[in-house]
Amino acid sequence: MTPPSGAIHSQMIENKIQESDIQSAIECLRSGGVILYPTDTVWGLGCDATNSSAVKRIFDIKQRANAKSMISLVADINMLCRYVDNPPEVALQLAELAVTPTTIVYDHPLGLAPELLAPDGSAGIRITSEEFSRELCRRLRRPVVSTSANISGEPTPRFFNEISQDIISAADYTTLYRRDDCSEHQASTVIKISDDGTFAILRK
Repeated sequence: MTPPSGAIHSQMIENKIQESDIQSAIECLRSGGVILYPTDTVWGLGCDATNSSAVKRIFDIKQRANAKSMISLVADINMLCRYVDNPPEVALQLAELAVTPTTIVYDHPLGLAPELLAPDGSAGIRITSEEFSRELCRRLRRPVVSTSANISGEPTPRFFNEISQDIISAADYTTLYRRDDCSEHQASTVIKISDDGTFAILRK
């Protein structure tokens, strides 16, 4: 499903979102496929976060234990509120105002694939500030899974050219956008906010 090298080269030069690229990614997500795409942190493997079969495929690709939950991206605060039951006000404020990528673990997620939930029923969700991943969520109208594009236990690739061929081959669609981007991106801060507003920083 990857376009020929000439198309890749012309789109990489502009490093802008191409309509055909995002449409192909959306079609893949809607059909239950797995995509390889850039996020507001590192490149990630993604799928429709409400599709259990697709989520299971990502666990298989990463060779990751199902006990390790994965996070989901949403486009904005309105989408977040559709997938979390009665989120604490402090969590909404933090999610909306965070200036660096911040994943919040909520106690009462709604409608996500069961495989994305932690043993206590919570789930990590982040409002993405990156334009491509945000547009994916908007057009799909559902959250999109985001997990680093590597086999579990191996180093997280910082750039597209560090992603292993095994991962690229396993994805149903690999986006063209930002393949040539060598900017440093870090994993998100992860904070659990309970119903009573209690904070626990799980990852800085």
